[in-house]
Amino acid sequence: MRVLFVDDELDFLATLIKRLTRRGISAVGVGTGEEALTRMAQQTPNQEFDVVVLDVRMPGMGGLAALSELRARYPLTPVIMLTAHADMQDAMAGLERGAFCYLLKPVDLDTLLWRIQDAHREKVLLLEGRETGKTCPHTRKDVMDSSAMELKQRKNKEKQE
Repeated sequence: MRVLFVDDELDFLATLIKRLTRRGISAVGVGTGEEALTRMAQQTPNQEFDVVVLDVRMPGMGGLAALSELRARYPLTPVIMLTAHADMQDAMAGLERGAFCYLLKPVDLDTLLWRIQDAHREKVLLLEGRETGKTCPHTRKDVMDSSAMELKQRKNKEKQE
């Protein structure tokens, strides 16, 4: 499985890629939304990205703008939003624009890996459905609900501290 990570925090990006590579994920990282679009445009059929993990707040093209472009150009590639800021408006905007889910930093590596696998599984089902003409079970609502719940829990925890 190939995953494109987009984050302007380069140390975080390097660490994440290293840790996921150890777990068998072919991970590539770029630092901006513009670079993500360029990388996606350079894909070849044998080297397609299966999932994109995208930071929300970056200089230049922000994550929400990049998400909109990615979804328009590559509608079958799931995008996981990742941010250090528990902003419910950004989360809802991302989910409404087609993000697969929204995760908060610091993200548990197992949780991130599970979400990447889940997003990839949904992409495979969509592709199979396209080929066979059958529809597949759509789990995006469940993912959206759990992402919103996680955000609410994080916000409540921050208020208590």
